[in-house]
Amino acid sequence: MSAAATATRPAGSRRRVRRFLPPQHGAWAMLLLPYTVGVALVGPRWPQLPLLGAWLAGYLLSYYAFQAIKTRRPRRFAEQLLVYGLVAAPLAVVVLLARPAVLWYAPGYAALLAVNAGYAWRRRERALLNDLASVAQSCLLVFVLATIAGVPLAEVAPAFLALLLYLVGTVFYVKTMIRERGDAGYLRLSIGFHAVALLAAAGLDLLLAPVFLLLLIRAAALPGRGLRPARVGMIEIGCSLLVLAVVLIAF
Repeated sequence: MSAAATATRPAGSRRRVRRFLPPQHGAWAMLLLPYTVGVALVGPRWPQLPLLGAWLAGYLLSYYAFQAIKTRRPRRFAEQLLVYGLVAAPLAVVVLLARPAVLWYAPGYAALLAVNAGYAWRRRERALLNDLASVAQSCLLVFVLATIAGVPLAEVAPAFLALLLYLVGTVFYVKTMIRERGDAGYLRLSIGFHAVALLAAAGLDLLLAPVFLLLLIRAAALPGRGLRPARVGMIEIGCSLLVLAVVLIAF
């Protein structure tokens, strides 16, 4: 086999992998942070494993479904939709059979996904409300995990609120760093939200106050410094891990 053929095969494999993985690197922290917090708070249960698979495959399925809606070219994404649909559906059925009570969350998720679909149809998937709908879907997973474990929702509600405050703040902050860079009004909105989030988090537990103060400082100090998106992402991964650690200590 020639060297050119050998080089072409890995390149082709990489292209195929990229076809099945969306370029939304920041989404993974948002997907995994509430799941990790929920499992740690309620304790391990076997349906959490198929739930994780269904959750991740469902996200990938929804991403390509919204791409199909946005482009009006569903055939272009038929392979991805088929693969992730075949993975997500049976895993979701396993979870439903194990804990039918999770069906109570279906209307909420359906409504939030409808918001995403509407913005995809209008090709405005970067809109603030669209991002907030995705954050709500992610944070609701804490309640889903509590329901699977038979834990009262009130026990995980403070953690849910802390994660919601963090992830909503991250939406504002990241927009000031990339999409809304240089917009003074958006920067004021981001800083204002982080200040309110600091007060709210301190009301939930004083252990959260130093972390949310740090988040407020980063929201005020980093915009305008010309950081590349990769650097912004790395900083946010560190913030996510810090929030994870403190939320688990606090609750």
